[in-house]
Amino acid sequence: MNFWKRLEKWAHQWNSPAGFDRLSGNILPWLSPLAWLLLTVGIIWGLAFAPMDYQQKNSFRIIYIHVPSAALSMSIYLMMAVASFVYFVWRIRLAAIFARAAAPFGALVTALALLTGAIWGKPTWGTYWTWDARLTSELILLFIYIAYMSLQMSIDNRDQADRLSAILAIVGVINIPIIHYSVIWWNSLHQGATLFKVSAPSISSSMLYPLLICLAAFYMLFFAYVIREMQNQILKTRIKRLLEV
Repeated sequence: MNFWKRLEKWAHQWNSPAGFDRLSGNILPWLSPLAWLLLTVGIIWGLAFAPMDYQQKNSFRIIYIHVPSAALSMSIYLMMAVASFVYFVWRIRLAAIFARAAAPFGALVTALALLTGAIWGKPTWGTYWTWDARLTSELILLFIYIAYMSLQMSIDNRDQADRLSAILAIVGVINIPIIHYSVIWWNSLHQGATLFKVSAPSISSSMLYPLLICLAAFYMLFFAYVIREMQNQILKTRIKRLLEV
């Protein structure tokens, strides 16, 4: 019982803008530098020191950008959907701010995943683009991100914009399992999972370690970005309220 009371107290402490400001002030000073350091190490390790793939030769090295981008494109949307659900049910304002702040970064990494996938596809499949199930569902994810941001910008009333955008985010989450399982459900040109699978990753450890470092760096860059963007949105809200007084 004491555990749940402490958990509830912790949640009330940090889910307010003032609590978030204190928490972000402790995290940001070390999060961004560490993220860039890890990204530099991962990219240099992957491009210069990882062995060449015996089938794809050096073209495989784009995975150090493509795989983290693709992974983030889905996980950011899942986080947005959960935050939207929390806001829609419990009206926790910080959850709506998180979803709103995360969307642009999610759209960016989705576009980056599509771009790097096209560059990778040319030497692998002989074409930059094909209406493959994985590629098409990832493109739909980009359109959902854009639709979410467009809906946010098209409605002046903040509460109404957040409620309608939350519904869109929650409904759109159905596309995530389609992206993930598309290579299993349909005859796909895209290779199956090599990293995120039930069994051990089917990739050499000399290639895997820099990939994991890049993956961690991408996630840390996202959280650094979203914390700063949430701070900006909270500040804009405070300034707006002061001007209205």
